[in-house]
Amino acid sequence: MDINTKITEVLNEKFGTEGYEDCFLVEIESLPGKRLNIFLDCDSGLSLGKCQSISRHVEAYIDEFIWIEEKYVLEVSSPGISKPLKILRQYINNIGREVKVKTDNGEEKGKLVAADEAGITILQKIVRKERKKKIREKVEKNIPFDQIKQTIVQISFNKKK
Repeated sequence: MDINTKITEVLNEKFGTEGYEDCFLVEIESLPGKRLNIFLDCDSGLSLGKCQSISRHVEAYIDEFIWIEEKYVLEVSSPGISKPLKILRQYINNIGREVKVKTDNGEEKGKLVAADEAGITILQKIVRKERKKKIREKVEKNIPFDQIKQTIVQISFNKKK
C-alpha cells in the first residue's frame, strides 16, 4: 500500500470523529524534498484549528508507523482560491460563485448554479443583437464533467450596491 492510500485511510478515520464529519480530502501532493501537501475542505469551512488538529493526527501515524524514514515537511491546508476545483463536493460548496471553466471547446464563464454527478450548470450573461437593439439575457449552460479540463472560482472585489 502506498503512502497516499495510507494517509487517505488515516484522514477518513479522522473525518469520522466529532467536529470533522463535514471535512473531505481534495488532493495529496508528494513533492521533491520529502514534502507532503494535503489539501482538504469542509462543508462548513476549514479553520486553522481543524488544519492543525488534522496535521497532528496524520503526523502521529507517519511517525509511529515510519511511513517516511527521513525528515519530511507536512503541510495541511485548504486548496486556496488559485487551485482548480477537483471533486463534486467542492463544486457543490461553490454554488452561487462566479467560475471560469476550461473545456474541450474553449472557455466558459458564469455563475455556478448547480452541480451533480454528471456535470455542472452555469448561468451566463449574453448579449445578442436583434435588428439594431442589443438584447441582454441570462442563459443556463450545462457542462458535463468529461468535457471539463479545469474550473477556477473567480474572486471579485467589486462591491454590489
